Amino acid sequence: MDKTTMTARQFLVRKERVGRIFIFKDDRWKKSLKKGATHAILPLLLLVGWQLTGMLGTVSKTVLPTPLDIVQAFYHLAVSGELATHLKISVFRAAAGFLLGAGLGIVAGIAVGFSTKTEGALDPTLQMLRTIPHLAVAPLFILWFGFGEASKILLIAKGAFFPIYVNTFLGIRGVDAKLFDVARILHFSQWKKIKLLILPSALPNILLGIRLSLGAAWLALVVAELMGSTEGIGYMMMDARQFSNTDIVFVGIIIFAAVGKLTDSFVRLLEKRLLRWQDTYKGSI
Repeated sequence: MDKTTMTARQFLVRKERVGRIFIFKDDRWKKSLKKGATHAILPLLLLVGWQLTGMLGTVSKTVLPTPLDIVQAFYHLAVSGELATHLKISVFRAAAGFLLGAGLGIVAGIAVGFSTKTEGALDPTLQMLRTIPHLAVAPLFILWFGFGEASKILLIAKGAFFPIYVNTFLGIRGVDAKLFDVARILHFSQWKKIKLLILPSALPNILLGIRLSLGAAWLALVVAELMGSTEGIGYMMMDARQFSNTDIVFVGIIIFAAVGKLTDSFVRLLEKRLLRWQDTYKGSI
């Protein structure tokens, strides 16, 4: 077979492969578009109904402003720079509180998960503290740490601590005991058991705890900023409520929801990357 025939055949094979890649990407794009359109149907219907209700005057704008009023309020806050200032402070508080609380939660969860003695010493007290609402301890935190950033960050850390602590503890204790028999047969050292057996098995629970801790951190942030704060999205909402600016209150609610969803989506993306080895049911409908 001469070189010309080989070159032509290679060209056709390469062209066919490229064509398959484009068809595959096109199918993925169409599926993503269809999925996005399906998800958007209900929100769009709700927004249209909400707007029409406000335009017809069925409900007062002081009670329920229209979506257009909320968009205008968002625009004015963004242009004035007020929104960026409050958002930056809220994100800093939430991030600092989450890192502190989640970090301590993972350490405590690992310590209690690996040791029954540590569990007996710490877990009953921590479970008791877990049931105390944020609103109940907020005045105490203010008395102890004042109205500064310390009381707010510690209150957020309290909210972020317990979800990841509980899930880390349950993840470690949920490892199949039969795997330890396999590790003993393979003569795994203690470090190999932790690295190759316990932590990978507990990782789904740990990541779930991180997702729940992020949500709890945002909830605690609202409590912290609604009590004794002069900056932040929560303060902006509280100030708007006093002047009956309901549209600004809705702006704050939407920002909390959007930022919370972004952080949750980031952790879910992290889950997909770290848990690619899992073979679990993904849903069929």
